[in-house]
Amino acid sequence: MPLLLGDEFFFVAHDDYGQQRLFASALGYGLAAALLAELHLAGRVTFADGHVRVRDTHPPADPLQHLILSRLIAEPGHPIRTWLAYVADTAYVQVAQRMWHAGLLLPEQVGRLWRQRTVYLPADINTAAWPGARLSQGLRHGRPLGDTDRVLAGLVLHTQLDASLLDGAPSYARGYLQEVVDEVQPPVRALFGDLAAAVGNAVLSHRT
Repeated sequence: MPLLLGDEFFFVAHDDYGQQRLFASALGYGLAAALLAELHLAGRVTFADGHVRVRDTHPPADPLQHLILSRLIAEPGHPIRTWLAYVADTAYVQVAQRMWHAGLLLPEQVGRLWRQRTVYLPADINTAAWPGARLSQGLRHGRPLGDTDRVLAGLVLHTQLDASLLDGAPSYARGYLQEVVDEVQPPVRALFGDLAAAVGNAVLSHRT
């Protein structure tokens, strides 16, 4: 069964040991954008004039998508940035739990007893490595990318994961990444613009 976009981005944003490649707020925004993009790819929402617009109220099969769509229906009219911030607040835990229930991740408690935290390890290393390897090789060899991979590429670029994904790649691979992202549908480009702004602000806050 193909992975959902948010699940693929989660794998790309972590190493084989479950360690995050992004700081928490940037990862949250990336996952939030991935979840909103899932709804767009499923035909449930679009992005126009800086806002999220519901196109189809039919409940998606995925419970997490259903939950987010229900909130979008209940509170229409908010800007994309507002929804990114709202979804980002719980996106990490929600996506991780979705993947755990799907058998993709295994939660593990690490740290001292009074400072324990949960790390989610991939249940299968090959499954976890595939989204990043597929996208990286596609970009390095200039291969045509499907719609979902173009969106995944945009999430990688606008959360600044491209340096990790294309480590050691020739310069034309980075140019192709930008070209691929520039060719996504206009509604998704609107989502990416707000994602880039949110991550940029988060980076500044993280450094100060």
